[in-house]
Amino acid sequence: MHIHEYQAKELFKKNSIQVPEHIVISKSTEAKSCCEKLGGNLWVVKAQVHAGGRGKGGGVIVCDSIEKVFQASEKLLGSKLITPQTDENGLAINQVIIESGQDIYKELYLGLLVDRSTSSITVLASTEGGMDIEQVASETPEKIIKHAIDPLGKLSDNECIDIAKKLKLDAVLYEQFTEALLGLYSIFTDKDANLIEINPLIITSQNTVVALDGKIDFDDNALYRNEDILELRDITQEDEKEMMASEYQLNYISLDGSVGCMVNGAGLAMATMDLIEYHGGSPANFLDVGGGTTAERVAKAFEIIQSSSNVKAILVNIFGGIVRCDLIAAGILKAIDKVGLTLPIVVRLEGTNAIEGLEILNNSDCNILTESDLTEAAKKVVEMAK
Repeated sequence: MHIHEYQAKELFKKNSIQVPEHIVISKSTEAKSCCEKLGGNLWVVKAQVHAGGRGKGGGVIVCDSIEKVFQASEKLLGSKLITPQTDENGLAINQVIIESGQDIYKELYLGLLVDRSTSSITVLASTEGGMDIEQVASETPEKIIKHAIDPLGKLSDNECIDIAKKLKLDAVLYEQFTEALLGLYSIFTDKDANLIEINPLIITSQNTVVALDGKIDFDDNALYRNEDILELRDITQEDEKEMMASEYQLNYISLDGSVGCMVNGAGLAMATMDLIEYHGGSPANFLDVGGGTTAERVAKAFEIIQSSSNVKAILVNIFGGIVRCDLIAAGILKAIDKVGLTLPIVVRLEGTNAIEGLEILNNSDCNILTESDLTEAAKKVVEMAK
């Protein structure tokens, strides 16, 4: 689950991480009073959407007058922001931050993530703050500092100071940097985060360490024990089809291809998508219906897939391990009847009672092509989609 920058900054403040003075508004008429309350003569208006690259999309506007702050707020609020991390439709801007301008001396990158290669929470830090960390990793990987934290221990002050030294920070900043990094680690472990980023973490001319931005992603599977985090969810920023899928325990991600996919098992789903690509097609989605597939969930999966206008054909790929293929076949027919599906479908069944399942589909009146070989199924559905 993602949260907004202003929500991340509230968590930062509670964990002794300094952030700029800021006010969140949803109406441009509030801009003037916000500027007067913040004071100063320089402000930044920042769109609050669940996507990075806001500056590149015009979602971060620096203003040197109250009138310009009003104009920027008027421009952003109620519009949609398209960034390198959104689709062509963009994301709705319902709120903006008005933030005091900062006297920036240096920009750093600081983040925490789960590194599966080392089975540990890992600190990422770089002197190249303000840039896309992916670009830094690709072009100048030597500028990224990685520090794996002992899974059986905790992040220590000495480790934080060692990272500060590698960033070539002055000794006078060690205490502030350590406090900020320990605060991030506390949020990460206490609230079951997957990723935390501050980009940039700035050093001001007054030698103050400040989080100028904030991004936190949380583990959906742990939200049941973090109700305070769940309350921060903004469903207006989520894909409508993905939200619908989650209500039925379906793992769904929208893509921009023409072949709809319905598969049980994440690994099998990835292999299915790879085969579609290999044979000249493009998947329209990732959809894992899970091991305990039911007719109701299959029907909802078909409904979600069919709601995408770019889908021209559907590939159903089910391996019957936990469930029997004949029950799945019966469920597919019920689902097709319920949804009123008109798109061409290729169904590949393998596993328990696969032969019986294929017979059920072949003897039906539905326009379904069946296949026991996955490669052949992928070739057929790609041709249909064309």
